[in-house]
Amino acid sequence: MNTFKRTNVDVYKKSGSKVTPDTLHWKKFDVPVLVKEFGPIDYIDFSPVEPHYFAVTCSVRVQIYNSITKLVQKNLNRFQETAYGGSFRKDGRLLCAGGEEKHVKLFDVSSKSLLRVFRGHTSAVHRCAFTLAGLQVASFSDDKSVCLWDIPSEKAVLSYGEHSDYVRAGAASPVSPEIVLSGSYDNTAHMYDTRTKARVLAVDHGCPVESVMFLPTGGVFLTAGGTEVRVWDALAGGRLRARISQHHKTITCLALASGNKRLLSGSLDRHVKIYDIASFQAVHTLHYPAAVLSLGVSAGDETVVAGMVDGLVSISQRQEDARPTKRERRKPSYRFAGSDCPAVDALVLEETHPVLAKHDTHLRKFEYSKALDSVLVPYVAGRNPHVTVAVVQELMRRKGLEAALASRDEATLLKILKFVVRNLSDDRFTRVLIDFTNIFLDVYEGSVTQSSQLRKMMESLAKRVSEEEALVRELVSLQGCLFMLTSAASCTGPAVPQPQLLALKPSLAAQNSSVINVA
Repeated sequence: MNTFKRTNVDVYKKSGSKVTPDTLHWKKFDVPVLVKEFGPIDYIDFSPVEPHYFAVTCSVRVQIYNSITKLVQKNLNRFQETAYGGSFRKDGRLLCAGGEEKHVKLFDVSSKSLLRVFRGHTSAVHRCAFTLAGLQVASFSDDKSVCLWDIPSEKAVLSYGEHSDYVRAGAASPVSPEIVLSGSYDNTAHMYDTRTKARVLAVDHGCPVESVMFLPTGGVFLTAGGTEVRVWDALAGGRLRARISQHHKTITCLALASGNKRLLSGSLDRHVKIYDIASFQAVHTLHYPAAVLSLGVSAGDETVVAGMVDGLVSISQRQEDARPTKRERRKPSYRFAGSDCPAVDALVLEETHPVLAKHDTHLRKFEYSKALDSVLVPYVAGRNPHVTVAVVQELMRRKGLEAALASRDEATLLKILKFVVRNLSDDRFTRVLIDFTNIFLDVYEGSVTQSSQLRKMMESLAKRVSEEEALVRELVSLQGCLFMLTSAASCTGPAVPQPQLLALKPSLAAQNSSVINVA
């Protein structure tokens, strides 16, 4: 049995964003819980061991949150001034933090006891990190130095002073207990080897470095500052491998996720960009209500926490859709069995009939006037104008548009003209609406100017056509200028391909067969 062919409305539909596995993965996070703290959120760090608590450093304390209940489990408040950079050791039992007091403090997480205070810096310590062995702490200070502290003896082992400005970023190598990386406001990042007691590598980021990070292999590290993230190959002597520039304001923090296969960067532009580590291409974007200062992701991407400049902590948890679908909840029925059903005496297949849209139902019955009315309603013409244009094109193909336009009242004619004026400048619809308006004027040539409202609408249409013609002339002039520039350049250098203007609107004046005469 022949079935009715539906109207192809997708031909004029806008191309939507492509749905990728990354999009589906990051869309599973629920609405974030916002917790208000006192002061900007300087640093967020997740415990490497279960239950994966996370430490939030702000104001004069480091608070340890439960990622499930979103409540504070422990409060480390042994600070007289602002605390900075609270980070866990790899076993989750110790936590170190710097501060405006110029000291580095070491805490026992379970008892909240202050175990060590490393004194020696002359300015604030903004970042500190445990080395791979867990027996030393590296600190990065505003006194332009990087120090290495021995936990058992509470003394400084080494000190480096090669930077010429504040050192606000630092990290320890994930594969070597002797490698330390620092980032400074002097636009450089330095790598140190404690075995040689000297700097072994220096790279120029080009702007103040806000954050540094090693990739899990240890041979590649990242620097973030300004609007760029730069990828450096340490094994190749600090060779620049890639530049990532997706933000339009300063990048403040970096984090790894998805089993170290995704990189996250937070910025003052209130966005967190997610990149594929293999290609360094952006795959998704998270939006936040304020500028992002710090970022943390738990193991398995179960929780994403972002700290903002206004003291808000955003906690998002991934929700797996465990609810059965409607088809799964349906009770089994053998009335309509499929081809995989065991052989029986009689097999009756379920016959499905496609559900037609209202305009397709009228077109199937050759009710052209009703088909046009069904796509001129505000819900369709306003939200889905591509459906209206597709039906108009189908009526023109059937040579039934004149019949659909005939015998219309003034209100319907105004509705048609408003739709044309509103959508004529859309390059997807311009050609079809030109032909549609010409047919409309042929049908109502003598009566369209008798009403004052219709006359005003026709004047608006004439104004819109004039604006489009002027725009096309400007674009053609611009294309000519570009062609002259590229032609002159090709005379003295290698050939340059002629530029093509993207999304150039179709000329309304150049096509004599499609000109709307509304004078």
